[in-house]
Amino acid sequence: MVQLHNISLTYFKNYASGVFHFDQPIVAICGPNGVGKTNLLDAIHFLCLTKSYFSIAESQFVHRGMQGFRIEGAWTRNEQAEHLAVVLRENGKKEMLINQQPYQRFSEHIGKYPCVVIAPDDIELINGPAEVRRKFLDTLLSQLDADYLQTLIVYNKVLHQRNALLRMHHGSHSGSMELLNTYDVQLSEAGDKIFAMRKRFLPDFFKSAAAFYAEIASDQEKTAFQYESKLQETSMTELLLQNREKDLYMQRTGQGIHRDDLLLLMNEAPFRNNASQGQKKSLLFALKLAEAEVMRIKKGYAPVLLLDDVFEKLDAQRMHQLLAYVCKKRDGQVFITDTHKDRIGKHFETLGIPYQLIELAGE
Repeated sequence: MVQLHNISLTYFKNYASGVFHFDQPIVAICGPNGVGKTNLLDAIHFLCLTKSYFSIAESQFVHRGMQGFRIEGAWTRNEQAEHLAVVLRENGKKEMLINQQPYQRFSEHIGKYPCVVIAPDDIELINGPAEVRRKFLDTLLSQLDADYLQTLIVYNKVLHQRNALLRMHHGSHSGSMELLNTYDVQLSEAGDKIFAMRKRFLPDFFKSAAAFYAEIASDQEKTAFQYESKLQETSMTELLLQNREKDLYMQRTGQGIHRDDLLLLMNEAPFRNNASQGQKKSLLFALKLAEAEVMRIKKGYAPVLLLDDVFEKLDAQRMHQLLAYVCKKRDGQVFITDTHKDRIGKHFETLGIPYQLIELAGE
């Protein structure tokens, strides 16, 4: 089990300094918009995954007028006390430390403190482009399997090198073509491995997501999930060969596992085109709960769950069903933000769930 006991923030976003202690598994963080509720959750995410949940330059997380930030947390993991820290130095260099010792590679930390986030913009997982769903899948698998993470790092590095070569390529002189062949071998080896790992993992994950959707949505619509990849039809090596001329013309690698997608279907049509807003939100929560559940099974303990502003996204019945599951039917620490402490308190009182309330006030 992992548990965060306290966290301190120094020059992080709107916090010049702040210390928070957590004495219950369920923590409600309440206050008006703009007081730092999401920032506090994101600081926890930094400690779990070495980075923000949001695609924002890390320099933008520095408190106004300062040159860097520091986040520290006291944890228990597998009954052992551990101290984590993320530091952004004045020179822009970031460090991740465990028990005062810096990691040589951030990837060594991934998976030790599993974490699942549900945030307002996550509806893009349903409505958005394929890259959003790939990121979701890669983040999940990287927390479960260090080998997957390292293979993905290799793949992305070689992909970047191959694309740079394609952009520089002028004519088919032997030197650049020989290097292109080398990149193709390396990319194929990593790509085939990632494809096999995704294909092995996804059937059980899809089954879990469908079960959660049925529980949350309580509707009879037929849902289905599919893994879409060109590697279902051919190897990565053949795919690169078939598309080489096009890649040279377009100056980028057009096919590979970096183009895969997760198809989310309702009544055999794309979910984003065929579902109501309520059904989309239910599917989003189903995917996230399936993510949390597979982590619990694989790790042997539940991940930290960060729920940001979810009360604004679900109706009262769906919200009650969600809270009943995440707070009563599973172990693990849960952090929930809301603008109304009375609303969240009413839900917990009805469910008979003890919780800690942290109120944040505006300046």
